[in-house]
Amino acid sequence: MDQTHQPPPPAVPGRTARVLSEWKTLAVLGGPILVAQLAQTANAVIDTIMAGHYSAEDLAAVGIGSSLWMPLLLFFFGVLSALQPTISGQLGAGRLGRVMPTTWQGLYIAAVSAVLMILLLINVEPVLRLLRLDASTAQIVQGYLRAFSWGVPALLLIAALRGLTDGLGHTRVIMVFSLFGALLNLPLNYIFIYGKLGLPAMGGVGCGWATALSNSIAALALLLYLYGSRHYQRFHLLAHWSAPRWRDIVSLLRLGLPIGATIFVEVSMFAVIALFLAPLGAQVVAAHQIVLNVVSLFFMLPLSLGMALTLRVSFLLGSGAPSDARLVARSSLLLGLAVAVTYVPLILWGRGLITALYTNDPGVQQIAEHLLVFAAIFQLADILQVTAISALRGYRDTRMPLGIMLLSFWGLCLPLGYVLTFTDWLVPALGASGFWLALIVGLSCACVLLTLRLWRFRELPQPV
Repeated sequence: MDQTHQPPPPAVPGRTARVLSEWKTLAVLGGPILVAQLAQTANAVIDTIMAGHYSAEDLAAVGIGSSLWMPLLLFFFGVLSALQPTISGQLGAGRLGRVMPTTWQGLYIAAVSAVLMILLLINVEPVLRLLRLDASTAQIVQGYLRAFSWGVPALLLIAALRGLTDGLGHTRVIMVFSLFGALLNLPLNYIFIYGKLGLPAMGGVGCGWATALSNSIAALALLLYLYGSRHYQRFHLLAHWSAPRWRDIVSLLRLGLPIGATIFVEVSMFAVIALFLAPLGAQVVAAHQIVLNVVSLFFMLPLSLGMALTLRVSFLLGSGAPSDARLVARSSLLLGLAVAVTYVPLILWGRGLITALYTNDPGVQQIAEHLLVFAAIFQLADILQVTAISALRGYRDTRMPLGIMLLSFWGLCLPLGYVLTFTDWLVPALGASGFWLALIVGLSCACVLLTLRLWRFRELPQPV
């Protein structure tokens, strides 16, 4: 399950042969990452589908709740993702004695992050008041978030341990336990939402309890595996315990905080859009949530390619092969382009079937089908920007990409989306379509700037 997939740079003649060899390595690295990402995303998809079939109000509440916890969780995931390129670089440089001290510093960061996130989630009432939600929907949102918060320590523990396993090239480990958690979530959702085995029917609140319990069981199973696996005897958590080292923690935070902030900027933009749309009614919010789920699901392939790219670039740099790192970083843009060209017709032709899977409400279906047209159009820019920014993370270049994302999304997309959605300043108010049109503009800006940054990047990486 945990065979490493980080070979040395290919000793083959010709640029094309080297590119194909590196693409094969990315596929082997990224395949398990893709399955793990799909399994983790499946939890949100399962929650949305099952809540939607319970009631439109519960679907809207779970959508709003997800829009609040998702940016926070992905911010902390981004901070902890500094572990992957750091440990991968240490592996490439043969500095295995640094792996466990680095992992422990990540675990300390995860523990503090869990406390902060839980405090934010259980004190969300002021935000709900600002949204002017009706009392019933607000109550479901609060119950859902309080239940979900019990699983936050498990989620961040898995994220930190993923830095160890993925960084060592053992990408199948998290794949297996992510699948395990997703499979648990489905029956637990059924039990908690609809009130089985003697429990009361909880609706959307039950989604929170099911997700928290399934993630906690998966985290415990992962710990037991790492404790008993012979492959990890050299990287045993307890036997190789390391005390907090402020210098190492700061080093990880310098790399991880810009990554977390970059992810937060993008994801929170989608979340803020959902919150802005709340006054337009539960049907609009539900439709937006469906489209966001679909986009997130399709995004898993380019995201997994990007995560594999980060691992590979950092490994090659640690191995002292900067020309190979540059080759794989630039050539991966072609892979991203191929994925985008495939996605556009799939979303356009399949949008009726997709919306029917999520909900039986014809009003929600109609709105979601319309918004999926915009979602299909921005695939090209979205996939190329995530490929470029992932390669830059392998180079430990995270601050300039953060500035680009801030400019593209918060400086351009959100203001433009608000104007197009609610005002007649540029065109007659477009409703929910205005924000999705602005997303195309913002993502295109990020795509162009990040691709130029990658192509012109010359700075040597920091030592691992």
